[in-house]
Amino acid sequence: MAELTQFDIASIDEMDPSIADGYRVIYDREVPFELRLHENNAPQQVGTLEAVKAKVLVLGDEHSLQSIRVELSSEADLFFHYMHVIDEAGFLAIQEQQKLMVEFADYPNVLIRMLNNCIKEPHSHLAVFVMKQDVDARLDFIQNMEYKFVELMSCHFIRSPEEIVQHQITFRYNAVKTRLNMMQSRLEDVNNLVKLKNPSLLLQLQKSTTPGHLMGR
Repeated sequence: MAELTQFDIASIDEMDPSIADGYRVIYDREVPFELRLHENNAPQQVGTLEAVKAKVLVLGDEHSLQSIRVELSSEADLFFHYMHVIDEAGFLAIQEQQKLMVEFADYPNVLIRMLNNCIKEPHSHLAVFVMKQDVDARLDFIQNMEYKFVELMSCHFIRSPEEIVQHQITFRYNAVKTRLNMMQSRLEDVNNLVKLKNPSLLLQLQKSTTPGHLMGR
């Protein structure tokens, strides 16, 4: 049963529209972000802290990296979806502007390290995501040095087109539905096994999970 479940989960992941164009996922975790809305001629305000799912994907292998894509999504808002896509030429421009001391091939690992630092040390490593009124957004990685805030790196994002957002929502809905069906099938298998081996135990289990029993009635 465990092997079947692992196979089914792998088949769900293969339906991910993020990898349909040849990219492969190398990082997929929820990261604490401070979300801010930027309005023209308005003072900058403190944002809200939310868990954002950050997915890092690469096109090509480590010896011939062609492109890097970072996707941001949220379980709290299914329509929240932003992308940062960059190739070597685009990276060289950022490297010069921000005085980065890493090469394009190392950029994915730098992004992953920055994101992990925001998870491990949220008080000293901050991910601030600033959304403008149009499609543009910016992710700033900031380190709290106690005596000052230092901006380590900044990445430009764009809000994903509606078509991509719809594909992502459809995938997430189908993935949840498939996992639910898998769990229901698993529960049915366990019920049948317990019913065969110990029918009285099954009655106790069913009684303990009825709504009235759970509410203490």
